[in-house]
Amino acid sequence: MKTTGLFSALVLTTAWLHAWSSATAQEVRIYNTVKSKLIAGQQVVGGTVDTADPEIYCAMANAGFDFIWIEMQHSPLSFSEAARMIWACRDAPAIPFVRVPDASEGTIQKATDIGALGIIVPMVDSAEKMADAVRYAKYPPQGRRSQGGGQYGRLWGRDYRQTWNDNVLIIAMIETLEGTAEADKIASVAGVDGVFVASGDLGSFSGKRQGEQDYESLVARIKEETENAGKFLGGPSAWMSEREGYQFFQAPSTSSLIRIGARITLEAADPCRFLPSGATPVDGENPCP
Repeated sequence: MKTTGLFSALVLTTAWLHAWSSATAQEVRIYNTVKSKLIAGQQVVGGTVDTADPEIYCAMANAGFDFIWIEMQHSPLSFSEAARMIWACRDAPAIPFVRVPDASEGTIQKATDIGALGIIVPMVDSAEKMADAVRYAKYPPQGRRSQGGGQYGRLWGRDYRQTWNDNVLIIAMIETLEGTAEADKIASVAGVDGVFVASGDLGSFSGKRQGEQDYESLVARIKEETENAGKFLGGPSAWMSEREGYQFFQAPSTSSLIRIGARITLEAADPCRFLPSGATPVDGENPCP
């Protein structure tokens, strides 16, 4: 009888703890709006910023993007400059993500301390690299991120330490043939939320171009392995309307958008500006002088 009673009490206690854990998990505050949108099945687009000007960052962060892709792999941006930009536009609807220059512990620590809610890891060739990135990005018991200084608490709330592991979004970029071959293992790493197909570098490393069978086979393999692992799939914004199954997109850089915007503005003012003499901007209208 005593054994039976003890067993029953143990079962009830275990059930209560499970219910308590589930309820607690459901109560975690989610402030990473990109993660919420992805979970809801929506597509998200990030504008790329590679300049240290806070005004440009704020213009991008308020332009309608879901997040800002702060480019630190291919830019001279420092973490101090990135921190000032994030703070200058802390109330903007687009939230900060950082493509880190490398996946070292110190680099990921700095990116998270300045307030980034997303970590984009470039040049991923192995599952081990992403397992390390996850460990560096998350607090114990899921990782080994240190509690240091930074503006993250002022940005995201006093419960940041308790809610961080549920809010961070960790993306692996596959850019090489080696990474493509390991796509299944990379996508399956616990804590990795998504895989980004780096279209340009995939072509550079493979020597193939979009539309060619070998190139498309590489893309298809990454896509299939990512979907099999139940992770989000990312790519350039040009793929948003061209390819199915993608949710996470990188838009052009600020310099590209300025160039595109200037051309659109000039064409609107003068439809003949970029057309040769004698051409007709609209059927039925007089030709350009």
